[in-house]
Amino acid sequence: MTLPNSPLTQSLWIFANDFIDFHEKNNGHLPIIAKDDNWISSCQQSDYDENNIHWRPVEIDINLSFKNIESALDISLHPDIKTYFSTYFSESINAKCEDGGISLLFAWNKEDFHRLQENIIGHILMKKRLKQDNTIFFAVTDEDDIILSINNDSGEVWVERVGFKAHKKLANSLNCFINQLTPSF
Repeated sequence: MTLPNSPLTQSLWIFANDFIDFHEKNNGHLPIIAKDDNWISSCQQSDYDENNIHWRPVEIDINLSFKNIESALDISLHPDIKTYFSTYFSESINAKCEDGGISLLFAWNKEDFHRLQENIIGHILMKKRLKQDNTIFFAVTDEDDIILSINNDSGEVWVERVGFKAHKKLANSLNCFINQLTPSF
């Protein structure tokens, strides 16, 4: 699904590597997450201690498709959404942008990807019911009800309050937006 040489794919990998470098420089090790033997991912690298594991983003090496969403909702998802969510499996990655702290959302494993698809469907159905432009979320902010989304028609990155129209444009494309981020904790 991912176009290996697309600018967005390259930007996502550069940012993921910057995040790992930032974390290792500041903590002396890879990021850690609570160990869950029922929620395994190829992101898992090694044990940190008996309750936690090291992790890092890893390339998705299976074919993940959004055709089920597109068929069910009779829409075509913006290519940036497909690229974003099918480049790598990862825990959420914290970052800073001009407007503050965010957490980039990714799928941890194949099962999480299916859960993500269900959430995207629910989000789009809500947008249709409210007669608003179709947006697809990709990040959350420090405020519980504020998300970052991509306008499905234009590919622009917007801030929106859940249930309301997107209200602040952040970038003309997801690639431009990813390129302005800095890693954080």
